[in-house]
Parts: sequence; structure tokens; C-alpha cells
Amino acid sequence: MKGFYTLQDLPTADVEKLVARALHLRAGASARRFDGKALGILFFNPSLRTQASFQRAAGKLGLDLVQLQSGGNGVWGIECEDGAVMDAGNAEHVREAAAVLGRFVDVLAVRAFAGIQSLDRDLRDALMNGFRTHAGVPVVNMESALWHPCQALADWATMELFEVPKRAKFVLTWAWHPKPLPHAVPNSTLCMATQRGMDVVLLRPEGYDLHESILAEARALAQANGGTLTITSDREVALKDASIVYAKSWASLGCWGKPEAETAQRANLRDWCVDASWMRRTDHARFMHCLPVRRNVVVADEVLDGPWSVVIDQAENRLHAQTALLESQFASLERKSQIRAKSPVPLELPQ
Repeated sequence: MKGFYTLQDLPTADVEKLVARALHLRAGASARRFDGKALGILFFNPSLRTQASFQRAAGKLGLDLVQLQSGGNGVWGIECEDGAVMDAGNAEHVREAAAVLGRFVDVLAVRAFAGIQSLDRDLRDALMNGFRTHAGVPVVNMESALWHPCQALADWATMELFEVPKRAKFVLTWAWHPKPLPHAVPNSTLCMATQRGMDVVLLRPEGYDLHESILAEARALAQANGGTLTITSDREVALKDASIVYAKSWASLGCWGKPEAETAQRANLRDWCVDASWMRRTDHARFMHCLPVRRNVVVADEVLDGPWSVVIDQAENRLHAQTALLESQFASLERKSQIRAKSPVPLELPQ
């Protein structure tokens, strides 16, 4: 069943239509209603913007909402490996969990972060792909081990809102953080900006490249859409003439699952905090971040509270982008249902 796994799964023209619809909704347009249809949202990880924006979008669309959380009194621990001998903590397999939820709702949205323990498992996006395989209904990715396409869609809409040119310079910069963080946001951000056709710079210290498969995908998107991709650790070169500075921290692939090694590797990188001196090197750039963000760790107060920052508009656009996305998903289901209803039913003749 078709859902929404990565932004780049959609043709660029379709992304642009969703962005345009999101901005129409932001300007006050009414969303279509799908009364009697149901959306399930399942969170294996914490959420503020994603949870609130999906709840609000469901209300705007007239959807029944089934909301589930993991942990504590939430859903059972879910196993996603085929052939697993389930004699440890997980009480339910994704094969049954996904299939049952697919009988209750028309579209299922799932959030399941990378564990940052097994690189192989995270690169397979095992839990998210388990739901996509077994749910039997469209699955929307609310952030997985590899991708955060809803954030990327909202980010594209934010740049359109502020009339950032397609060929503007977009800098995705690594920032220091006390913890190793997943790659979903930087992966999606890099591919979103290259799909938009921008001149993209990945600014990071040595040892913090994104996975080669992601870089290859971003290069292909840049080539297909008239953009470029440059990778550097030179801040001066990266920030010169930039129109967007997008900050995010992420774990080192070389230290994946090794927190002590990661701590040692980033020990001398605390100066990778976006402050006013960074922004003054740009061409009056906008500062973007997916939130939540650690003040004076990832970005200085003077930037976050200053004229460069668009993070609140960026966060608001999560609501409008996801309303447009869900509207599109449910409209597609409605069209398929209408086509099936018009198809002639074969007449079974008695033997």
C-alpha cells in the first residue's frame, strides 16, 4: 500500500503541489473532510510538534484518531526481526501488531527512531519497514531510523513562504550536542534541499559524514534537479553567500553504538555552535532547525532570538504540511474506493 516513507519517493512536481497546498492551508483555506475515516498514530519515541500537529491535522480533516504510545502503560514491546525467538522483553511481533492496526484504521502513521546500537539494523529501518510491509494500509513515516519526511516537507514549505530562491545556497551544518543523535533529520534535510535544486553544502567536522548511500542519493537528486552538493569542514567557505543555515547534530558513523568513543571524538568540537559570527558571514541567511534545540549548545540565544531565526514559522508549517499530506493520502484512498465501486462484479454462474 502506498504511503509516505521519504520525500524523494514523490516526483518533485508532486512535492511542489503538496507545498502549495500547505501554504494555501496556512493562509486560511479549508481542508477537505473525510468523516468516518480513521487515522492511527503510533509513537515509539517522544514528540511535541509531531504529536500535536498530527492531532490537529486529524481534527481539521474530520478523522477519527487512534493514538498509541509505547512504554509504561502503552503498547507492548514490538519485535521486528523475522525468525526471532521472543523470550526476552518484546511481547508482540510487528507482523501481528501492524496487521491488527491496519484492520482498525485507514492510514497508520508511525514514529520509530534509530536505536544507535546496530548500524545494520538502523540502515534497514527495520521497525518502520515492518509496519510498511505488514499493515495492509498506507503508512506515513513520522520519523524513522533513516528519514523524517514530514519535517522535510515542512522545511520546503518554509523556504517557499520566505521566498528563498530554488538555486540559493543551503548550508546543512553539524552542531555539537552532548548525545549522539540519529541521522533521520540530516538525511531528509540533505535530500530535500538537493531535490529542490539548491546549491547545498554539507558542513561538518571530520568524522561526521552522513552514510555514503545517503550522499549518493543526494548527489543524484542534485543532478536531476539542477542543484549541487559540496561537502566541507571549512566554515568560512561554507557560510559565504549562504541563504539558509540549517543546524543539526548527528552521531558519527565510525562510533555507532560506541558512546564512549563518540564522547571522546566530539570532546573538542564545542565551538560547533551557531552564533552571530556564523550568521554574519552569510548573505542575510535564515536560520532553521527542526526543534527541539539546546540553546547555547547547538545554537546561541542571539541567533535563535534574533532576526535570522525562522524556527517558529518552520514548526507551524508542520501542521499545514501534514494536513496537506493526509488530505492527499485520504483523497487517494477515496478515489481508489470509487474506482472499485464502479468496477463490474463478475457474475458467478451455477455449475
